[in-house]
Amino acid sequence: MEEWFIQKFKCIIMEKLLNLPKLNYKGNEDKKMTLHLFLQVMGKIRLKMTPRKNHWWYVTLYVNTQGLTTGSIPYHSGLDKFSLTLNVIEHKLDVTTSKGEHESFPLHEGLTIADFYTKLNSIMQQLKISVSILDVPYDLGIDKAFKEITEYHHYDKEYTRNFWRSLVWVDDVFTEFSGRFYGKTCPVHLYWHSMDLAVTRFSGKEAPPMGADARLSDKDAYSHECISFGFWAGDENVTEPAFYSYTYPAPKGIDQEKLSPSSSEWVNSNGSPMAILKYNSLLEEADPRKALLDFMESAYQAGAKRAHWDIEKLKVPELDKL
Repeated sequence: MEEWFIQKFKCIIMEKLLNLPKLNYKGNEDKKMTLHLFLQVMGKIRLKMTPRKNHWWYVTLYVNTQGLTTGSIPYHSGLDKFSLTLNVIEHKLDVTTSKGEHESFPLHEGLTIADFYTKLNSIMQQLKISVSILDVPYDLGIDKAFKEITEYHHYDKEYTRNFWRSLVWVDDVFTEFSGRFYGKTCPVHLYWHSMDLAVTRFSGKEAPPMGADARLSDKDAYSHECISFGFWAGDENVTEPAFYSYTYPAPKGIDQEKLSPSSSEWVNSNGSPMAILKYNSLLEEADPRKALLDFMESAYQAGAKRAHWDIEKLKVPELDKL
C-alpha cells in the first residue's frame, strides 16, 4: 500500500511538472469534428498547391508555436509563398504571405464550417491566391460540400487549446524517437484526413502490391514496408485519445510480442494487430515521456523483429561511437 501511494505521488508531481491536460473524446465529439473539418479545409488547400512528395508527405500539417500550420505553400509559380495557421494562442485563422501580407478572422463557438470555408476563400481572393479544391470532407461520412455544412459550429477554445498543448509535447517526443533511426523516416506531421500526429519508419524494402480495388491514397502510403506511430484524439472505434503503432505488412505473430508499459495492449484494427496506449493511462505513469518512448520502442522492436528488419544496421549509434 505504501508503494502504491509513493507511485501515485510521483504521478501527480510529474503531471504537474509536465502540465499535460486531460483529454476526452466522449462528450467532445462535435468539438473534435468541427476542428477536424477546419483542418481538412486547410489541408486540402495544401494538397492542391504543393508539389508532390512520396507517401503524401506534401499534404500534411505541422505543430508550431502558435497552433497548427500548413507551412509554406508556393503560389504564382513559386515566386511567392503563403501559409495558413490555425492560431490556437489567439483563436484565429491566420493567412500570411512572403510579401508581408497578413489577414485573419476569429475562431469562435457558432462559426460553422460553411462560415470558415467562405471567410478563408474570401481572404485568398483578396490576396490574389487562386486555388480550387475538391470541397467535400474526406472519409468522415459527410456527403456535403464545406460551404453547405452548418451543423458543425462547435469550435471550443478550451478543447482546442488542450488538444494542441498535448500535440506540442507529443511532437517533441516523436521527434526524439525519430532521431534514433538511420533509415528513411518521415517528418513528424499531422494527417488531416484522420487528424492524427504521426511519424513513420521504413525498412527500405518494397511492400507487396495492393489489389486493383485499393484506394490510391493507400497505394502510395504503403508502397514500402513501414512501421508507423501516431497519436489521435479518439474516434468511434477507440473512444478516447490514444497512441498507436502498426507494422505494414503486418507480420505473423506480432501481437505475441511484449509491449511496454504494461497499460499498452494489442488490438485488432481492420484485421491487423495494432499496439495501443491510451493517453490518459500514460498520464498515470511516473515518467510519461519515458513511458511513451518505451511504448514506441517496444512496438518498433516487435514489428522489426517479426518482419526481419536489420535492426542493428538501422539503429543510430552514439556520436562517440562513430
